[in-house]
Amino acid sequence: MPAPLLRRRSLLAAALLSTPARADEMPRTTVAFANATDDPGTRLEGTGFTGAEVRNGFALAARRMPLDLVFYDNMLDRAKALANAREAIARRVDAYILFGWDAAVSAEIGRLLGEAAIPVLAVGQSVPGTPLYAADNEAAGRIAGEALARYSAANWAGRTVMPVILGPPAQRTRLDERIAGIAAGLQPVPVTPVRLDSGGDPLKADAALRGFLAGHSGQKVLVAALDDASALAAKAAADATGRTGDVVIVGQGCDRTMHGNASERKELDPANRGSIVLGSVAFFLDRYGYDVLPLALAMAMRQPVPPVTRTQHKLITPANAFVVYPPIDIN
Repeated sequence: MPAPLLRRRSLLAAALLSTPARADEMPRTTVAFANATDDPGTRLEGTGFTGAEVRNGFALAARRMPLDLVFYDNMLDRAKALANAREAIARRVDAYILFGWDAAVSAEIGRLLGEAAIPVLAVGQSVPGTPLYAADNEAAGRIAGEALARYSAANWAGRTVMPVILGPPAQRTRLDERIAGIAAGLQPVPVTPVRLDSGGDPLKADAALRGFLAGHSGQKVLVAALDDASALAAKAAADATGRTGDVVIVGQGCDRTMHGNASERKELDPANRGSIVLGSVAFFLDRYGYDVLPLALAMAMRQPVPPVTRTQHKLITPANAFVVYPPIDIN
């Protein structure tokens, strides 16, 4: 299966998934996964991935592992989350995975499960005293900034280059870390990046970049978008203003709006190498289960796991898009 093989796994995860014993010969373990929300319209972690996509990814990953996966939908609601945790305690699950969204709620759930001696694996939002699996927003931002800096050095040497960071407010889901990483990656560019805050609205992102381009005619513009919606809005602005020759863009997330699938539009496509969207940094929320479930299984068996495991982010471009996300509906 290509999905997990394309990402670095911890030695623990690799050992568990490569065990010579057949799955039906191993003891069954009950693992609970409490998603922040299963809502197909709610985006998570400052990306375009939905709660439903995260849940489906866990369901797919569980099929090849010696465990029974119990799903809970916390619905981004404190009372529901606590009720789900108490139900899992009554069910006597062997491990509990919590995709958090609120620090206080996560801490309260961690206390309940700790009192019941049920190991907790936190995802996204830390739980005091428990291992954490999370995206590395600073690393993801740096990947994007470095890609833009390399393009500028290779194609626009000697030209006036203006770097722009475009997207939602920094106060949202660790976007300040993403911005810091982008700025670090862009250091070879001698101009300080300009921050264009879209308020989380792609239409405002489009308008903000149009205004910026109007004030910087004849200059080359590097756009580091904080999410894929902002990246696509930036492309629309460049197209509408006739500035496609002056703009290149890198997004964050690499959800289906970028890589598409069997019957969907594909911005990142081997046949679209001339796109001004150079690529998008993958967050793989739709594949979290392949990294998270081996850790939870080890915890259920009282084996040690790292205190923090980070997503191995990767820049997805037209050249490698079909390797990472094959043009078939694998889901």
